[in-house]
Amino acid sequence: MKYPKEYLDEIKTRLKVSTVVSKTVVLKKRGKEFVGLSPFKNEKTPSFTVNDEKGFYHCFSTGEHGNIFDFLMKTQNLKFGETVKVLASLAGMRTYIFSKLDEEREKNFKQYVSVFNDYIKICHNNILNNKKQYISNYLKKRNLSLEIINHFKIGFNYDDKNIYEKLKLNHSEKTLNETGLFYFDEKKNIFVEKFRNRLIFPIFNITNNPIGVGGRIIESKDYLAKYINSPETPFFKKGSNLYNFNFVRTLSNKIDTVYVVEGYMDVVGMTRCGVNNVVANLGTALTDKQILILNQFFDHIIIFFDGDISGRKAALRAAENSIINLQSDKKISFLFLPETEDPDSFISKNKKSFFEKFSDEHKVPIYEFIYQSYKKTVDGTPSSLASFEKKLRKIAYSIKDEYIKKYTLEYFLKQLEDFAPNRNYINKQKQLKKTKSLNTTQNFYNESKSVSAIEIKEFSIIYLILNNLSFFSENINLIKDVKIFSLDNSIILKKIIEGLELKNLKKIEDFEIEKQILNRITKFASIRHILNKNENNQENEEKIIYFLNEIKRDLKNTELELRIEELESKFSKDFSENTFNELKELKKQQKIN
Repeated sequence: MKYPKEYLDEIKTRLKVSTVVSKTVVLKKRGKEFVGLSPFKNEKTPSFTVNDEKGFYHCFSTGEHGNIFDFLMKTQNLKFGETVKVLASLAGMRTYIFSKLDEEREKNFKQYVSVFNDYIKICHNNILNNKKQYISNYLKKRNLSLEIINHFKIGFNYDDKNIYEKLKLNHSEKTLNETGLFYFDEKKNIFVEKFRNRLIFPIFNITNNPIGVGGRIIESKDYLAKYINSPETPFFKKGSNLYNFNFVRTLSNKIDTVYVVEGYMDVVGMTRCGVNNVVANLGTALTDKQILILNQFFDHIIIFFDGDISGRKAALRAAENSIINLQSDKKISFLFLPETEDPDSFISKNKKSFFEKFSDEHKVPIYEFIYQSYKKTVDGTPSSLASFEKKLRKIAYSIKDEYIKKYTLEYFLKQLEDFAPNRNYINKQKQLKKTKSLNTTQNFYNESKSVSAIEIKEFSIIYLILNNLSFFSENINLIKDVKIFSLDNSIILKKIIEGLELKNLKKIEDFEIEKQILNRITKFASIRHILNKNENNQENEEKIIYFLNEIKRDLKNTELELRIEELESKFSKDFSENTFNELKELKKQQKIN
């Protein structure tokens, strides 16, 4: 049985050769390529090269040459089918198991793509052969040259009542109706073209297959939406795709920055002026999936929305969605224009060099943008300050990476101290010690490197219990199922549960936990930044349960990650069907959690 070409192409597209090879070979960047010691021969001088742009590796000492499939088969002695499974898993793709369902899906996808190819061709030819003055006027006004029109396959769909019938000559009604290009008019008993009288922007997936379109009116009509997009289908998910990403991903070997804008014309306008590394979200808020896709290819994401109120609101939603998965080796920034400008108009007036300088001077890191956005909501009253601080703490705590979570929260609290130096929290902190100096922060960082992310979660749950003993003595069942990985913390938790259950202990001192251990728990428990010790715990049961469940979920995910890592290592050696099935089941659970 042969894997579909499209399936294999998508694996190759999603995975850089260097990503796969670096799991076996230590690579160093040298110009456009990576170099390392050959995995096929013992050597002291590197003769092994990887070229992501061309999609291959080459060993000069042995003559070995190939793509990611060849590399795994040769270095791990795998069969082709086994290699595909391993790489599909690494690429975050579903496993192709040659079931009737898979074969039917593949067949449907080909038919679906074929409809869009024909539809896009008809619309593109309409614009190439256009004789309508109002269309020509619009193209001229927006500086849409023939080169740009051909690059993006831009088209125009006249009010053509026969387009459905034309497509029906080569495609089934079932497939046509599933594309979302048409809707049924019950009064006239016909299928009507959804994108009629609109400029058409084809949307391609990562492997260059058309999966949807966007449509823009070019005549001002108040009763029509300016933009409409293809509806969600089995093959088109707005939150998992980006306009122009099929082209931009090919630039990632030369450029480490990508701009995210709101509209098709922003992408077109910036590309026309020489800024090619730009994509657009598809009519919805920027999702964490879209951020994760971009992070696979680029180190720095710059979200470049309009400077008006709606643009800033959209940017703030994007910031809160994307900061959750922020990684230590990646950056996310925000860039805004004056209220009267959009990316297309701004770059058209000022050209590429001015824009790049503007971007360098005005981009704002994600945590600074979030802080400044919510700062504007503060009116100086205690309630607005309290709401401001709670919101910042909630956002910081949502971050998955423990160290980014810690330093983001420290940034927020430092800014709060400067903004509202008289607030109660800061006064208490000042009585204890001054704000940490850079040297102190560095010392903390050096010390924290010895603490694992798992321990930080464990410290947080122990800290939560110890600071809410009255609540947990009455709800001890909530903590009996907590999974602790490190031996020392497991002993402490057991001691706490026994003390609450058997001895009815009420104070931290009653548990006889060494002061040094308590200090360590307090120092590294990330949750301590969120709990307000002045609040009456009896009145905040929902808050305690919420934080408890969040940490328990994190620990459960950690357990799944460790087991998945263990099984992946085992599968790479034994390729057992049982191992693979267990691995697949655990990954399903991981998605649910």
